[in-house]
Amino acid sequence: MMDNCLFCKIVKGEIPSKKVKETEDTFAFEDISSQAPTHILLIPKIHLGTILELSTQNSDWVGKACLLANEIAKERNISDTGFRLVVNCNSDGGQTVFHLHIHMLGGRPMNWPPG
Repeated sequence: MMDNCLFCKIVKGEIPSKKVKETEDTFAFEDISSQAPTHILLIPKIHLGTILELSTQNSDWVGKACLLANEIAKERNISDTGFRLVVNCNSDGGQTVFHLHIHMLGGRPMNWPPG
């Protein structure tokens, strides 16, 4: 955990959030700047600044987060219609909070290209 990281503070409960689900290593909560009817952020409970910080020791988090997203999609009734998972990396990739996170967007048709 990093003391000055917004998402680390959310995981620790120091900043309130609308929690969706929590597992041993993942915290999922509603995005406060929602871009779709369903816009959830899935974050690792350990601090990783970007996806570039994944290693062989922690890369299994991505698979676990995707399984959690599948579970949430079924609960939110968007698994049949579809949803999008997005990871932004660094400033040019659109990342604004430097704690690895996956955006889960659904509940409306997604356009392509996204950016």
